[in-house]
Parts: sequence; C-alpha cells; structure tokens
Amino acid sequence: MRRLVLISLNAFFFLGRLAWADPLSEVRLLPAELEWKKINTGNERATVAGDDAKSGLYAYRIRFPANARLAPHFHPDDRVGTVLSGTLYFGYGTEFNVIELKPLQPGSSWTEPANTPHFAWAKDGEVVIQVVGVGPSGTNQASPK
Repeated sequence: MRRLVLISLNAFFFLGRLAWADPLSEVRLLPAELEWKKINTGNERATVAGDDAKSGLYAYRIRFPANARLAPHFHPDDRVGTVLSGTLYFGYGTEFNVIELKPLQPGSSWTEPANTPHFAWAKDGEVVIQVVGVGPSGTNQASPK
C-alpha cells in the first residue's frame, strides 16, 4: 500500500509539473536559422525549443570547439543527449577520468539522470550535441569524493 501511495504521489508531482509548464510552440528551424550564443564554458549554445530555466520541455544544442572539456557537473533534471556531429567523449563520475570516457559518434545518445555527475571532452575536433529535458534545470559543479 505504501508503495502505491509513493507511486501515486510521484505521478501527481510529475503531471503537475507538466500541467504548469509553458506550452510548447510550433517551431521549424533550419540549421542556418539557429542563433548561437557564447556561454560561460566557452562553448556556444542554440535554443531549439522551450526554456530550461522554466517548467516544461526544452531542447538546445551545444557546439564544442576542438579539445573543449566539460568538468564534472550535474543537473537537477533528467536529460537525454544526442551527438549530431563530431565525436564526444562522455563519462560519469565526480572526477574527470580519461579511462571512464566513451567515444560517442554522430547518432549516439546518452542519459543524464538527475543529480548524476558527468563530464565530456571534444578530443578530436568540433562537436555538436542536442540535449532534451524537462525544466526547470540548472548546472552544478561536482565535488570530487
């Protein structure tokens, strides 16, 4: 019985988040229409849909220059990423560990479960990825254990 109550509460919470979310608008973007903006990591970001700072579905792209590294960090929401071009080396953990990196080529995907530290490296050249999640989101740097 207790498990049923917990499942019901989780479903209620999740559906409630979606009910209060901003509605998704109709968008059709060609690659040339994306508006790339430099972000604090030195990478570029282009919004595809939604706003990760608000409740609701969002999607954005990140363009990493060659050799760019993302230090271990995590997000409060679940996310799914896809490599659109280049090879992204991706790993999980609180420390940047080259041994833990897996090369993900175009078409590859990965998950970023909420609050799970992860890191990445555009070791071989420029990389473009797309990230999709349900906000609100944010980024927190991971502390080594």
